[in-house]
Amino acid sequence: MRVFLGVCQIRVFKVHPHNSKMKLMSTAHLLHLLLLCATQTLGVRIQSDSVVGSEGVIQIELEGTVSLLCLSDGDPEENLVWLRNGAMVRLMEENKKNGSRLCVTPAIQEDNGATFTCHLSSNASDSDSVTLNVTYPPPITGSEELVVEEESVLILRCDILANPQVSSVVWTVNGSAVDLLAGGFTLTDDGVTSQLIANGVDKSLHAASYGCLANSPLYGEFNKTFQVTVTDKVIKFPLMPIIAGVVVVCLTAILAVVSRWRKIRQCCK
Repeated sequence: MRVFLGVCQIRVFKVHPHNSKMKLMSTAHLLHLLLLCATQTLGVRIQSDSVVGSEGVIQIELEGTVSLLCLSDGDPEENLVWLRNGAMVRLMEENKKNGSRLCVTPAIQEDNGATFTCHLSSNASDSDSVTLNVTYPPPITGSEELVVEEESVLILRCDILANPQVSSVVWTVNGSAVDLLAGGFTLTDDGVTSQLIANGVDKSLHAASYGCLANSPLYGEFNKTFQVTVTDKVIKFPLMPIIAGVVVVCLTAILAVVSRWRKIRQCCK
């Protein structure tokens, strides 16, 4: 005969009536298993209107909304506690009992990877958790115009921060792939910003239309253009040293006049 309780399966065997010792052991084992199953069926669990993955991960898009519901199989009058990354979330008194709700809206980038945990106030080990996976595309859009002087430094920046990360970033110049060596370019990419840099700008080489094309495995392609104009180098006077020199000369003249003021006044009589 099989008896089912919760998720536990128990087999009850017929014991010979003359074997009291075996009967006593079987009874003890049965009680132990019943207690174990009863313990496993009681606990805290989190439900959501969003799909919860096998590892307790909820995928949500940026600025989306996710609703969480915490339920307890124990005492319905016992308070529940919500945590976000280990920090307690403030709840209204009427939202602390069985059926405690938590709403995350709108989801922001800082919510990506955040873990929400619900547990009994009397037993923190009796808990359940979910983790948010907030997806968003790279903020690449529009166009930008830049004016630089010859022999200066040209820096083109393309923000590529996204979740999931972009799979590729391609830079173009006048519609063709950038030749780093021929154009004297340096390319950097730290997963947040992709930069195309040219030291010592040359009008014949660097006055052009540039493009930054990023590919997201979830959202597709994103493009931004840069129109670069190169002007002749302007010879600039060292204004600050000149001003400092004039100030020093004026102060020196004033001090000289003050120190010789008596003699100058006597000569004027």
